[in-house]
Amino acid sequence: MVDTGRTADAVAGTQAVTRAARLLRLVTAAGADGVTGAELVERSSLTRPTVHRLLAALRQEGLVDRDDDTGRWMPGPELYLMGTVAAARFDITAAARDIVRSLAVRTEESAFLSVRRGDETVCLVREEGSFPIRSFVLSEGVRFPLGVASAGLAILAFLPPHDVDAYLGRHPELAARWGASHGESRLRARLRDTQERGYAVNPGLIVEGSWGMGAAVFTRQGDPQWALSLTGVEFRFGAERQAELGRTLLAHAHQLTTRLTAR
Repeated sequence: MVDTGRTADAVAGTQAVTRAARLLRLVTAAGADGVTGAELVERSSLTRPTVHRLLAALRQEGLVDRDDDTGRWMPGPELYLMGTVAAARFDITAAARDIVRSLAVRTEESAFLSVRRGDETVCLVREEGSFPIRSFVLSEGVRFPLGVASAGLAILAFLPPHDVDAYLGRHPELAARWGASHGESRLRARLRDTQERGYAVNPGLIVEGSWGMGAAVFTRQGDPQWALSLTGVEFRFGAERQAELGRTLLAHAHQLTTRLTAR
């Protein structure tokens, strides 16, 4: 005989963990500026009482913190402690930082390393370029859905076709949230272009005038798990220079792939 009471408790417990994890991702994605409770309600699609209840529990455990002056929510100290332990297994920034820095120096644009986490990319490293006009769309901790920023576009383009189909099936909201250019047909066209060139180009689709380029970095098994990317202002990404930047980006991505697969 099935214990329906225990089953219901297990389902409710799993749901609470999933919702709490969703809030943690939203809080960390907001970076150093933090995020308001109202913004968390809107972005999480959870009710206000649920968000407040979960935030209170997460704050008690030290996983989030609230600035009493601004009322904004930020990552808590316990996340830092957990992160230092997890970094020993998952962190590749030490192995990649000099390559990201070299990319910034060679191109004079801001350079980044991002990692795939499920259906998103998360920026791990940012290195400023020397060109005085910069784009600030991306910084450490910022998340974007695959196929939106250039890093995620580069990763999505080199996933197996059935994984791409499944991803697009899970996210019909991309066009509504990020604009008509992220509708399935136009996104698939950019994926084909990325496969042909070897690198992705985002022609100001997130913020007008802010362009990005990305190249995938692969695991030993050939999976696109990370990406190097560049961002800058539009006039710096003309066709001739874009090809030059693409070659430099691919060379650095290949260097990082070789380094990581040899570890």
